Amino acid sequence: MKQDDRQQRQHFFDRPGRVKLVIWGLFALCGLLIVIDLFVSVHGEFAWEQATGFYAAYGFVACVLLVLVAKHVLRPAAKRDEDYYE
Repeated sequence: MKQDDRQQRQHFFDRPGRVKLVIWGLFALCGLLIVIDLFVSVHGEFAWEQATGFYAAYGFVACVLLVLVAKHVLRPAAKRDEDYYE
């Protein structure tokens, strides 16, 4: 394969339409999973675990908290001055 051929080939996500398609596909998948959650019997130890979409909300809140802790707690702890290595 020539150098020019490699430069002309596009990656799957180089087209904006494909990126939008993947994003909408993920939204559709999330909606489908919430609909499926309506019909699946959940047996949790606590009453709030049986609420529709509880595990999705729990996972979302946990992910947001991880990002915030990393940004506001871990980043200042690991941050070095600009001239640290000089």
